[in-house]
Amino acid sequence: MTDLKDYDNAVIKFRKSLNFTMLPVLSWDFYASNYEEIKKTEEDTVALLSLVSANSWNIDTNLLDEKLKAQKNVVVVTDTQLNIVFATKNMWNMSQYHPEEIIGKTPKMFQGNLTNASTLKIVSNAVKEKESFEVTVVNYKKDGSTYNCCIQGLPVFDHKGALVNFIAFEKEVA
Repeated sequence: MTDLKDYDNAVIKFRKSLNFTMLPVLSWDFYASNYEEIKKTEEDTVALLSLVSANSWNIDTNLLDEKLKAQKNVVVVTDTQLNIVFATKNMWNMSQYHPEEIIGKTPKMFQGNLTNASTLKIVSNAVKEKESFEVTVVNYKKDGSTYNCCIQGLPVFDHKGALVNFIAFEKEVA
């Protein structure tokens, strides 16, 4: 028994000699600083691919991956009547709108007095002609402040060649 008592005392003495630095759990955020962003991007990717499948899009899914993950674009999908049917979660970072706030509305909700009419005409003509476009427009955030938004828009056709959606890859620019 004496051996065990000596062992216990030795362990206690050893542990007291150690110099521990206690770190709060919050310090672990350093290692996972982008976790939430990555998680949201993955959720958006799954939702977008579901939309691709449900509407039989004839589109290169690698393009969607590139635009969403690598280039970190905001992705907005409308139906053929230009009603928004999907928006990525990073919409909040650019416009202060959550995706669910803009579903069912048109992209005109982002326009205002400083939005250039001739730029909007380019977009309108491209939509009518079912063609791609790339423009930079002055858009409005939820709080009324403005931002320059570079938009690359594409018509989306199904495997039979029918127009089913429009997709826009958007990014705030200086």
